[in-house]
Amino acid sequence: MEIRQLQSEEFEAALSLSEYAFKYKVAGEDRVEARQKFRPERVWGVFEDGVLGAQLTLLPLQVYIQGKVFPMGGIAGVSTWPENRRQGLVAKLLSHTLQTMNESGQTLSFLHPFLIPFYRKFGWEVYCEYKKYSIPVDKFPRKTEIQGRVKRDSAALEILERLYSRFATEYNGTLERDQEWWKHRVLDAETHHGVFYSELGEPEGYVLYKIVQNELIIDEFIYLNEQARQGLWTFLANHDSMITGASLKLVPSDDILPYLLPDPRIPQENYPYFMARIVNARTFIENFTFQSLNSLESRTLYIEDEQAPWNNGLWLWSVNAEGAATFERLDSEKAAADLSCTIGALTVILLGYKRPAELAKYGQLNASSSGLDWLEEVIPQAKTALFDFF
Repeated sequence: MEIRQLQSEEFEAALSLSEYAFKYKVAGEDRVEARQKFRPERVWGVFEDGVLGAQLTLLPLQVYIQGKVFPMGGIAGVSTWPENRRQGLVAKLLSHTLQTMNESGQTLSFLHPFLIPFYRKFGWEVYCEYKKYSIPVDKFPRKTEIQGRVKRDSAALEILERLYSRFATEYNGTLERDQEWWKHRVLDAETHHGVFYSELGEPEGYVLYKIVQNELIIDEFIYLNEQARQGLWTFLANHDSMITGASLKLVPSDDILPYLLPDPRIPQENYPYFMARIVNARTFIENFTFQSLNSLESRTLYIEDEQAPWNNGLWLWSVNAEGAATFERLDSEKAAADLSCTIGALTVILLGYKRPAELAKYGQLNASSSGLDWLEEVIPQAKTALFDFF
């Protein structure tokens, strides 16, 4: 068995496996284009006797955490032939990929799971969810008279980038997008955009949308203030003679749009979305900003991480008066720890998806009384989101 990056001449083998596993077909010009875009150095495969048996793509991405950019390894396209399943090939790939990410300085990893329990075994945990709304046109937000206007399909990409970045940095776990990502992953020929400009001509929000079968499909709704939010909804409501309603997906979980509607009884759901995993706990924690304390305080934390031995074990976790942390490995046993949890639980606590007391209540975090109080004090309140897919 050999685990390695693919080579350019192995495009057909990789695509054939993806087509079979994900039940789609790429033909004609689309196949030619797919070959041109093929990045073999990003695809890792398991080979037996020279035959590709399983594969995954490792994307070098960056995400916002506390408004700062952290390197992240995005895992996508995990696939294996049915005759090779339940033989541990994907497990070996994931273990190898963790080592690769650690060596390259990617302190976090995200993936979209085909099965959440499967990836939990390897340390990934759900870190964000989104809301989905279906709004009949007669229940749209009320049209309002505002100072400003919306311009359709005329803004430069730089304007969308700037607005997205300002909005995305309010959440933990959102992608930092480069222009290639915008052009190939966010925008396409069928997507319209409307940008709200204030009375002074400043862009303050945008909406990305399509009109499909008399329905507005809203892909992104980004706003920096309430005026922009109302202005964009008034623009969308002016489509009322053309549509029967709107569908919104990937809405941040802290959104309160239904409460603001004249009639909030609309179809809506919350959906667990991506999973996250800390790859290197020491590097991540020492680059994280904690709530400042009156003085330097320390607690011990035992991390359970069978897949990444460089994380597994007992650590001395110190946070100083400025909120900076040090994280030092200890040789003592688990029984001596003030805090104990899996790497997945630690990930969602630090990203802000769940609070320490909440996880402790349900047995996902073992903590002494003083340890739990300390952790609640030093972990800042935060919210998580992701507006992309890979």
